[in-house]
Amino acid sequence: MSDIPSPSRLDLLRFTRRVVEQQARASLRQLDRWIADEERREAERRQAEERRPPPPEWLIERGLDRHNLVAVHTGDCWDPGKRQMPATREQARDAIRQQVPACSKCRPDTRLGLLE
Repeated sequence: MSDIPSPSRLDLLRFTRRVVEQQARASLRQLDRWIADEERREAERRQAEERRPPPPEWLIERGLDRHNLVAVHTGDCWDPGKRQMPATREQARDAIRQQVPACSKCRPDTRLGLLE
């Protein structure tokens, strides 16, 4: 047998406490890194949102042929199509006057004070 005395129950409990404390510190450091990373991402999102230009007030949807105008939309229309370009109020008004259809969902002709 060995002449090394076995550790007492109190020694084992103190050792266990040190191990748990080290693990807790490591876990807290990891959690602090995650928090810092998320705070950085949140700040970047806010900055990107602040830098984003305001949406256009009016949109004109084009067809496959760039010269073919398909519809006029308000800037906040939920269905403006994929090929759209920003437009001024006058451009939107002129397009409707030139028989470009007004979107039936956002009704830009009503907002522009025009009737079809």
